[in-house]
Amino acid sequence: MTVTLPRHRLTVADYHKMGEMGILSEDDRVEMIEGEIIDMAPIGSAHAACVRYLLHSFAPHLGEAAMLDIQNPLRLSDYSEPQPDMMLLKPRSDFYRRVHPQAQDVLLLVEVAETSVAYDREVKIPLYACHQIPETWLFDLKAQRLEIFLDPSSEGYKKILRPGRGERVAPGLLPEAIINWAEALSN
Repeated sequence: MTVTLPRHRLTVADYHKMGEMGILSEDDRVEMIEGEIIDMAPIGSAHAACVRYLLHSFAPHLGEAAMLDIQNPLRLSDYSEPQPDMMLLKPRSDFYRRVHPQAQDVLLLVEVAETSVAYDREVKIPLYACHQIPETWLFDLKAQRLEIFLDPSSEGYKKILRPGRGERVAPGLLPEAIINWAEALSN
């Protein structure tokens, strides 16, 4: 016999109140996904190096065209506020001081996965597609590959590219920001 128990779905406002009350601290490695507080995996050195390489590689290309955002919240709905590894955001003079960036502010979203690749691929990436994030990159550290997700819809991304190791890539909305993606995995 299967018993279904009622579950309490938290809102992002509840999540932030938990922080204000000291139940959660900014040092807790958690994010809010579809009304649930989800533990995030610790960041290993290969993961951190990949993010640092991307930061170093993208920064010179962006100028005033985009803002780099590293491991900060993205407000998708009243029930979801993930913390992607990196985003390229539309520039704002207030640097999103009053409100976290939202889906319409994202030019490129990047997830780096060492132990969380299945979760990122099956939960987070479809969530980004449902919220119309135009382009999401997934660096799979174990498989040593990049997957580029394009054409978002409510059913997920309609197009997935897997560039070869020698190929250089750039975000569709920032074609001048060309990087050697394989270098992000080998550092």
